[in-house]
Amino acid sequence: MEFNLPKQAYVHRFIPKNKFFEKTTINSSLKKEFADQIQKITWEYKLAEGTIGVSPGGEIEEIQIFEIQLKEKVIPKNVLKIIDKTIPYPILYIFIYEGHIAYGITLKGEGIQRYYFSEWDKEQAFTFSGNTLERIYQGIVTSFINISRDGKDFATIVETDKQIENLEKDIGILKNKIKNEKQFNRKVELNKSLLEKKSSLETILKNN
Repeated sequence: MEFNLPKQAYVHRFIPKNKFFEKTTINSSLKKEFADQIQKITWEYKLAEGTIGVSPGGEIEEIQIFEIQLKEKVIPKNVLKIIDKTIPYPILYIFIYEGHIAYGITLKGEGIQRYYFSEWDKEQAFTFSGNTLERIYQGIVTSFINISRDGKDFATIVETDKQIENLEKDIGILKNKIKNEKQFNRKVELNKSLLEKKSSLETILKNN
């Protein structure tokens, strides 16, 4: 996978899987997931002041781009946590399985570790533009978020997306509870909660 980046940023270096085991303690189950799901990891690009001529900003000193060839068409979320624990910089992931491509990015900071993923084979454009590496990183993250970004700062965009995700999760849980609930009074209460959650979600979506 090639991006419109300076040649100085191109690394293209194979990383042995056991390198991640050396730097962090993981159990045998996670090691097995690593072996069963990952075919190959390649460090493709390094975005830093010395490679793309853009100064750091905030806590972002570098951004890495890793290509991960998979053994199955499943994004290995547990494995990513191991990689992110080992690498101190944000990583843009390119997942490849038999010609199919998906992308992912980690949101890091102040105890937060949250992931954004694209759909498989969905076109994803990365401009890598910004006057600091922090701005470039924020641009990568927001490219995964499907809400209006006009006039909103990065923290607001991320928080709004998190609210939408939590409400959608709550709505799904409530629907399942209503489906399985036998008591009429309890069912009424759950339906009331469901309507409130749906109303909150509609309000946020309408304003975004």
